[in-house]
Amino acid sequence: MRFTGKLKEPIVDYLTGRLTILFEPCEDFRQAYEELRGCEKLSLEIKKYRRKRSLDANAYHWVLVGKLARVLGLSNAEIHNMALRQYGQPEIYEEKGVYMTIPDTDEARHKVDNAMDYHLLPTSQVREGKDRVMYRTYKLLRGSHTYNTEEMSRLIDGMITMCKEAGIPDAEIATPDEKRLLKEKYGVEI
Repeated sequence: MRFTGKLKEPIVDYLTGRLTILFEPCEDFRQAYEELRGCEKLSLEIKKYRRKRSLDANAYHWVLVGKLARVLGLSNAEIHNMALRQYGQPEIYEEKGVYMTIPDTDEARHKVDNAMDYHLLPTSQVREGKDRVMYRTYKLLRGSHTYNTEEMSRLIDGMITMCKEAGIPDAEIATPDEKRLLKEKYGVEI
């Protein structure tokens, strides 16, 4: 069960010093309360609310990826990685970006460009390893399936720009219904 709502002022038990959390849900909580009130112990996760991107947005992104891939003669994975490199989000761990080094070869670059399990942004940093092989540093990017509405909006807006730059006509980029949906949900205009 997931609920959205607001935290209210906590109640402090002055004898034990323990807090009671008050949560005011936006949704009707009565059924959940009836099901859970007898439980000895519950698990609760509280985090800042972010509106999730819709599956429609993800599906539309992949439609654009496919159209651009056909025009440019590249794979869908290559186009997706190009878009993530320009408009994507870095993976952050303990408030820092995540980097890795990979041999600086055509074979490695081709593998990175076509990867779908991970997404890497090449940097200009290249160094020679102890094995006398040249290594390039890459920054790890988040997969688009983790994006919230704002992040997905930026990615789709970027894909639209890439499609237009490749000469794909507006009429092929989005139908009138898709244009309306993009404007209403994501603030993206074609």
